[in-house]
Amino acid sequence: MADRRSGNIYAKIPAAKKKEMFRTLAQNKNLRIERIVSFGQATPENTWLKEPRDEWVIVLKGAAELRFQRTRRRVSLKEGDYILIPANTSHRVERTHQRKKTIWLAVHSA
Repeated sequence: MADRRSGNIYAKIPAAKKKEMFRTLAQNKNLRIERIVSFGQATPENTWLKEPRDEWVIVLKGAAELRFQRTRRRVSLKEGDYILIPANTSHRVERTHQRKKTIWLAVHSA
């Protein structure tokens, strides 16, 4: 069995051409860390995401734009940019980079 305590965030990056790809890197009852790979995907129209936990995300490669329902705020993220999305905040991914993969690191806390 592979050691799940160490690895490389850029290892085995999937194509993600048809859908976003999620991989849990570490998890316990209070925390989940995942790598997300996007390639031009966006949240479907009229759909809002709402996580039951706080979610901190950083764009490691690529670019994306988020939109928040209540405030209508849009946030553009480029490589190195991060944001904390409080629990139960309705948001959506408006776009991800169309020509290269966007690699996110997401940390979900209790």
